Amino acid sequence: MSEGGQGPEKDAGQTRSKRADARRNEKALLDAAAAVFVAAGVEAPVREIAARAGVGVGTIYRHFPTRADLIIAVFRHQVEACAEAGPKLLKTSRTPYAALVKWIDLFVDFVVTKHGLAAVMRSDSAGMETLGTYFLDRLLPVGAELLDAAVASGEIRGGVQAYELMRGVGNLCIGADNDPRYDARRLVGLLVSGLRRPE
Repeated sequence: MSEGGQGPEKDAGQTRSKRADARRNEKALLDAAAAVFVAAGVEAPVREIAARAGVGVGTIYRHFPTRADLIIAVFRHQVEACAEAGPKLLKTSRTPYAALVKWIDLFVDFVVTKHGLAAVMRSDSAGMETLGTYFLDRLLPVGAELLDAAVASGEIRGGVQAYELMRGVGNLCIGADNDPRYDARRLVGLLVSGLRRPE
């Protein structure tokens, strides 16, 4: 028995610390996987993700037994990161329009991975539908908040809905991963700059 009855409290603290470490490790792994997927596609070798995350390949398979498990986890992770980034960018960017531009850039990274997910999950239409609903529920309000702020600041014209803009960005990204002559990010930049009010 420990002195002063500190045993259970110490154990609880260690358990919380281990849980926090596990969450940090999983976040680092998902960040690494997302970066590799954006650069090399969702079929990139797992060893590339492991190397970027600084872990062994076995660690990835312990967390995510199949590639589909990993891609779905990256999808959810990117949705959450994108959703959380919107309000932060509004607070820290020079203007609401600057915040919108940065957020759309994050959204492009996400869309690239989303297209790979669709290919992997062709046989699971119900799973794709669930993820699609989750994506819209989390990201549409954030996109709308950024658009509304940029309209209110007088930087962009009104009348554009978040769904329209996000759908347009998504359409511009189709096929970008297998055609080196096509720069989706440049086209998306032209689309977003077209929202600006004439000087």
